[in-house]
Amino acid sequence: MNKLRANINQWLEGLDRNWEAMPIKRQHQVILYFFAAYVLLTAVVIFNVCRDTAYARNNMAVEHIENPVSAVKESPASLQDSLKPIKKKIGL
Repeated sequence: MNKLRANINQWLEGLDRNWEAMPIKRQHQVILYFFAAYVLLTAVVIFNVCRDTAYARNNMAVEHIENPVSAVKESPASLQDSLKPIKKKIGL
């Protein structure tokens, strides 16, 4: 992990040295290119969001909620119980 961190730090220091060695006019050009790319990317994303929301069909079917337990039909075999209910005879 320390070796990876050292390699990343060395790479970043090399980038910083290259940036400082670049003339100021060239630095401004590079910053303007990155900013233009950022603005273009932002405009494309905003355009896509607007287009998607304009063509969206927000139709939602509103229906009653059905009980999932009652929808499942049990087979007659599972309804037969091996234990018969005990019924008491009341009255004579």
